[in-house]
Parts: sequence; C-alpha cells; structure tokens
Amino acid sequence: MTPADGRNAAPADSAFIRACRGLPVEHTPVWFMRQAGRSLPEYRALRQGVAMLDACARPDMITEITLQPVRRHGVDAAIFFSDIMVPLHAIDLGVEIVPGTGPVVEKPVTGEADLDRLRDLAPEDVWYVTEAVRMLVAELGSTPLIGFAGAPFTVASYLIEGGPSRTYTKTKALMYGRPELWNALCERLAAITLSFLRVQIAAGASAIQLFDSWAGALSARDYERFVAPHSRAVFAGLSDVDIPKIHFGVGTSHLLESIAEVGADVVGVDWRTPLDAAAARVGDRSVQGNLDPTVLFAPGEVLEAEVRRILTEGKAARGHVFNLGHGVMPDTDPDALTRTVELVHEHSS
Repeated sequence: MTPADGRNAAPADSAFIRACRGLPVEHTPVWFMRQAGRSLPEYRALRQGVAMLDACARPDMITEITLQPVRRHGVDAAIFFSDIMVPLHAIDLGVEIVPGTGPVVEKPVTGEADLDRLRDLAPEDVWYVTEAVRMLVAELGSTPLIGFAGAPFTVASYLIEGGPSRTYTKTKALMYGRPELWNALCERLAAITLSFLRVQIAAGASAIQLFDSWAGALSARDYERFVAPHSRAVFAGLSDVDIPKIHFGVGTSHLLESIAEVGADVVGVDWRTPLDAAAARVGDRSVQGNLDPTVLFAPGEVLEAEVRRILTEGKAARGHVFNLGHGVMPDTDPDALTRTVELVHEHSS
C-alpha cells in the first residue's frame, strides 16, 4: 500500500474511521502509537543532528516522518508527527526535549504568577502544523490522518515536575494542597490543547487522539475530581466537529468508566486489561488496543497467537481499532510491525 492508493476514496469511508464509529468494516484497522519514527532506520537517518522540537516545526520533515510508517507497514491510519510539548514551545514557555530524558521545563510552575506565562495559542504560533497537515492530507489520499495533543493532567505534570517523574510528588502536592491553582493551570492548558487540536482539524485531520499518558498514577476519586473536568472541557470544545475522538492513558484499568465519560468516541486500552472486559465497561464506544509492545520481540508464532486473541476479544466492543497497549519501543524490529499489520488484516478479513 502506498499513500496514493485509493485517492478517489475518502478517509471517512476507511476501515479506521468506520471502526471508530462502530460501523461494519472489511477488516480490523491497525495503526501504532509512536509509529512515526523511533524504530525506523529511515527516521533516524532523517533526524540525525536535528533536535526533536526543531523537527516538529519543519513541515517537510513532519510530512516525511508521518508518511514513513504508512509506506513501510501499510497501516490503516497515519498519526501526525509532533510532540505534546509543541504547543508550550510555540508560546515560548521554555521547554526542551532532552535525548534520553524527555521534556524538560526551564522554569517549572510553582505559583499563580507562573500562569501568566501560559498565554493563548494562536494558529499563527503553529503555522508549520497547518502547512504540514495540508501537505499530508494531499499525500495520504484515502488514508486518515490522526491529529493529537497531550491532555491537561499529563502536560501539567511535566510543567510542575520540571520533567519526567515516576512519583508525581510535586504534581500531587500542588493538586491536593492548592486546588485553586491546580484548576486554574489545567483550565489554561485545556484551552491551549483545544486550540492545538482545532488547528489540526481545520487543516484536514480526520480524527484526533488526546493522550493522558500518566493519568493512571491517580486514584479513581482524584481523577474524577481533579482531571476529568479539564479533559471533558477539551472534548466539549470539539463537540461541533464530526470526527472520531480517541482518549488514551497508561495503567488506567481502574479509570476506564471515567475516561469513557469525558467525551471520547474511542477508548484506548493498554495491555493490562482484556478488550472484552474493557468493552463491557466503556458503554457504547469503540475500543483501541491492546498488544503488549514487548510481544513484538517474541517469536512469530507467539505474535500471531496474541494478535488472534486480541482480535477475538475486540469483537465484544462496538468497534475495534487494533493498536499496541502503549507506544512502539525504539529498538523494535520494523519487520515485526509490518508482520503485525499483515496478521491483523489476514485474521480479521
């Protein structure tokens, strides 16, 4: 499959969009989180000497990297090459993505005065996103493009901690001890996130995914109190846009009902929860997932058995989009990803 295949068809008729909407499909669609880059040698060659946030601001590079897994693997959807820190970088908040570490914030949020640094995001701040999405839509033809952004909680955790964290101690301390500041921060982040998503949608994205990667660090009670209102505000701000909306987090088995209620059409499920069990808990919504990324390192017969199991479990849901339970690991053999796509298509047709 090439991006030019089926140019006369529309992304709305694709297996991916239909599965998101719970409509019949000829085969279960498949794409991978972090498919654009990481494991691909052609990606590493292109990125050599180019910082992550610089790559995310070059329309030509964004376009090429987004297309690479579509060409190589034949996935049913492309995901826009970007980073959840791009909107904050665009408003000059002082963020950097350090290789081997992740996002690092120059001046972490500690008080009310820091809120003034979180100005609104205007479309011209991310002009390169608009240009790249338009270029991609023209290249992809019938293959849908997924836009994305980080959810308020996950982005807030980086801003407060100053970088990645395993315990989220500073984040939770602020959340519990200064709830008014917490809510004010998340309200601003929700507005920035919404603006970033609307830029991608206006340029032609066929679906969006909101990543709340670290929400699993919270109890169900705290999620409902401190996080759900702000994620709900993002989805509510997209209520006038008739495209599928996906919500994903890691370690969120105890939150599935709450995540389903904040406004998404599709609930991403990590590898810890069987899809049939998840389907019973998310109501009339499609599910996405949920192959353990480490299974891609297993022998071929193990991979095939796991793909078949997940496809069987996914039948319990309104619709099923096959994916990993989290992102592609950098040292994954690209051939294992290609083989997974072939197996999903073969066994679900």
